[in-house]
Amino acid sequence: VVEPQLESFSQKNLTMVLKMLFFLWLSCLFSLLHIAYSIQEEMKRGSVIGNIAKDLGLQIDALSKRRARIDTEETDKRYCDINLKNGELIVAERIDREELCDEKASCILKQELVLENPLELHRISLHVQDINDNSPQFNEKMIILEIQESTDRGARFIIEEAHDEDVGQNSVQQYSLEQNENFILAAKGNTVELVLDKELDREKQKEINLLLTALDGGSPQRSGTVVIHVTVLDANDNAPVFSQAVYKASLPENSPLDTVVVTVSATDADEGVNGDVTYDFGHVSEDVRKKFAIDRKAGEIILIDAITKSYEIRIKAKDGLGLSSYAKVIISITDVNDNAPIVSLKSLTNPIPEDTPAGTEVGIINVQDRDSENNRQVRCSVQQNIPFKLVPSIKNYYSLVTTGNLDRELVTDYNITITATDEGSPPLSSSKTFQLSVADINDNPPVFEEQSYSAYINENNKPGSTLCSVSARDPDWRQNGTVIYSLLPAEVNGASVSSYLSVNGDTGVIHAVRSFDYEQFRSFQVYVMARDNGSPPLSSNVTVSVFISDSTQPQSQANNFVNALE
Repeated sequence: VVEPQLESFSQKNLTMVLKMLFFLWLSCLFSLLHIAYSIQEEMKRGSVIGNIAKDLGLQIDALSKRRARIDTEETDKRYCDINLKNGELIVAERIDREELCDEKASCILKQELVLENPLELHRISLHVQDINDNSPQFNEKMIILEIQESTDRGARFIIEEAHDEDVGQNSVQQYSLEQNENFILAAKGNTVELVLDKELDREKQKEINLLLTALDGGSPQRSGTVVIHVTVLDANDNAPVFSQAVYKASLPENSPLDTVVVTVSATDADEGVNGDVTYDFGHVSEDVRKKFAIDRKAGEIILIDAITKSYEIRIKAKDGLGLSSYAKVIISITDVNDNAPIVSLKSLTNPIPEDTPAGTEVGIINVQDRDSENNRQVRCSVQQNIPFKLVPSIKNYYSLVTTGNLDRELVTDYNITITATDEGSPPLSSSKTFQLSVADINDNPPVFEEQSYSAYINENNKPGSTLCSVSARDPDWRQNGTVIYSLLPAEVNGASVSSYLSVNGDTGVIHAVRSFDYEQFRSFQVYVMARDNGSPPLSSNVTVSVFISDSTQPQSQANNFVNALE
């Protein structure tokens, strides 16, 4: 029962097993290692991050031989580079963590080390550590509060917190309030509240100025201050209340300016000026203020500049006497297929020998598309009717390989066009054309124009007389196609052939070295070799028959004699 089951398994699954083994082999061939370094922001250019050659176990001389380089796809800037002489990874561009990662706790720059022949790709993650290079800042130069004198002891008033572009311990850690008779401070997490510790007396003091200080936890410590101006008034019992705690909007990246992104709404239960609600941004970055505006009365958030990323914005609703509340607006960006793929020729072996075997990698192509999702998916192809094809390699890399035999004598150069098309709607495409030359090898011997040659000469000729000329052609290039003529060693009537004839090595013209005697011999054969100048040289031979005429016979009888010999 067992044996038939094993036979059935072999027949149905052998192909699947072979495919799995093949892909396992590919994964081993194109190694993709991941190495991480931790560096501080604002390091000087040329600062050493680490020795990537040592960390990856690479020989120093292999870096130059394999064209080691640092590539990136997420930004046009290359923040690090590799010293090919010692394998050190060094800082190439100023790294500002706040510019790169805003307020994210973790800031990672992704770079790639590319090695060729064979192609290897190693991920490099630079964990950028924050330094305390920013001070806490409040959104407003002065915080204005209007508090009714009848407010009970223990009443709390939310104060918009300070913002520090640094993260972690370097961000805002604590607040302090200058000593005064009426207020104390309660701060927990991101919530800062002014607490009424002693009732107000408008007749005694109409206005109170308090200095609030925010301190970070860096070393040295940095701080920022704001003045809280309290005006003692009569009652304003209710703060505005937003209809939603979080508003969400989705915006195409090519939205026209003046588009209303979202409308926020808050109501206040008070009447008159105490119930009049106005809207404004809370603590937001300068980038947000450059991209969006807010209608203070209607609550409309309006697009005023092109955007390429998502935003999270804090909105404040304030009534007429200063009570306020906050809501969050999250604006996400939907991608539009507005970027055509970019085709880059990363490496090219040029020229290539005409005896290059099929399947040889001659170039590396990289394709990038700045769009996202389907708009970023790219198909890459090469034109038909040429002996080359594209083979997908690692990520967005392709190998250009030969598919057939090359013959320089038929085609000396190829204009290769690579076309990349994304899967957007409508799709966008781009092309790159480059020339690849075929280098000559000595694969053709010289070929004589005739299968054999005949030369006729009267006896008693003068030495140096021209007998005939031979000619051979070689379709190879330069020295491989340069033909040199020579006589093959032989004997004529017991003497060396060179004592009777000579051949011009460049022109193939054959000359008589001595005077011939018809009564001594009437004909003989020699062999001329045509050799090219290749390495190793190739050659071919041809027979030259020499006929000597009797000078005492009439010309017609001499011709008859020659014809008879032929």
